[in-house]
Amino acid sequence: MDQNKRPDSMERITTLALAQTFIDEQVKAVQEQVGDKKVLLALSGGVDSSVVAALLIKAIGKQLVCVHVNHGLMRKGESENVIEVFKNGLDANLIYVDATDRFLDLLAGVSDPEKKRKIIGAEFIKVFDEESAKLDGISFLAQGTIYPDILESIKQAKGKKAVKSHHNVGGLPEDMEMQLVEPIKLLFKDEVRVVGEALGLPHAMVYRQPFPGPGLGVRCLGAITRDRLHALREADAILREEFDNCGLAEKVWQYFVAIPDVKSVGVKDESRYEGWPAIIRAVNTTDAMTATIEEIPYPVLHKITARITNEVDGINRVLFDLTPKPTGTIEWE
Repeated sequence: MDQNKRPDSMERITTLALAQTFIDEQVKAVQEQVGDKKVLLALSGGVDSSVVAALLIKAIGKQLVCVHVNHGLMRKGESENVIEVFKNGLDANLIYVDATDRFLDLLAGVSDPEKKRKIIGAEFIKVFDEESAKLDGISFLAQGTIYPDILESIKQAKGKKAVKSHHNVGGLPEDMEMQLVEPIKLLFKDEVRVVGEALGLPHAMVYRQPFPGPGLGVRCLGAITRDRLHALREADAILREEFDNCGLAEKVWQYFVAIPDVKSVGVKDESRYEGWPAIIRAVNTTDAMTATIEEIPYPVLHKITARITNEVDGINRVLFDLTPKPTGTIEWE
C-alpha cells in the first residue's frame, strides 16, 4: 500500500483514549526506525511540529535535536516565543539559526508561489544538512507533515493539477541524505490537536494559531520585498492583538493578513498616498480540506482597519476576504 495513503480502516482520532493508542503505536514505530541514532526536528513552534517534538521526546528523549530556523518570514515575536517555550520551558535541545538574509536574498524577485515554496523548502533542507554536519550521529529528519499537506501536494486524479506543494512535501530535494520521520503524517489537523492534549502539551500550544511552513512568504504575495514584509508583520500583529481583545482568537480557526504587490491611491495628511491593501482572512475548519468564513462584527473590523491604516506605514486600505474553501484555498498562495 502507498505509505502516504491513509488506510480506509484508520479510525478518526476524536478521544484521548484513541489518541493514547496512536501515541503508543508511534512511539514504538519511532524507536524501531531510529534505534540509537539522533533525529533533527524542524521546530517552527506551531502545533504540528510541537506535537512531533513531544512525541519524539517521549520516544527517544535526548536523541532529539530541535532546530528553529528564523527565515525572516516569521510573525512578530515568533522566534522569541519559540525559544522561551521550548528551550526555557520544555528544556528541549534547541539550536537557533538566524538565516533571514540568506532566505530573503534567494527569494528576491521571485513571484511565482510554487517557486517560492520550493526555494524555501530546499533552503530549509540545506540549513538542516549544515546543522546536522556539526553534530555526530544525525541520521534522521523529523517533520510535522500532516495529511492535508500530502493531499494538496499530489495529483488526486489523472488530469487534475495538485492544489499546491508544501515545503515539507513538494520542496524536498531528491538527493537528501537524511531519512524522514513523520509520525503524524496521516492525521488531520483536528486529530493532531487531540494527540497534543493526550501528550500533555499546554492548551495554548495545542490550539495555537496555524502558521504555514513558508511563513509570511505565502502571505507577502508575489515577489517579496523587505518593506512590504515589514508592513505585513506589523498588520498581522495588530489583527492578532484585536482578535485576542474581543474573544475571537479561539473562536476562529485561522486568521491572518495577506498583502499583494499592488498599490492604490489614497489620502494621508491631506496628500496623495499610494499604499498596499491589507487583506484580512478569517476561516473555520476541522480538517483544513474545506473552510467557511467567520463573520467578524463590523465594529471589530472598523477598529482593526483604523489601527492598521494609521499605525502601519505603506498600507492605505483594508479588505476582508469572503471566499470559502473551495473555491479559495485557506492561504492565498
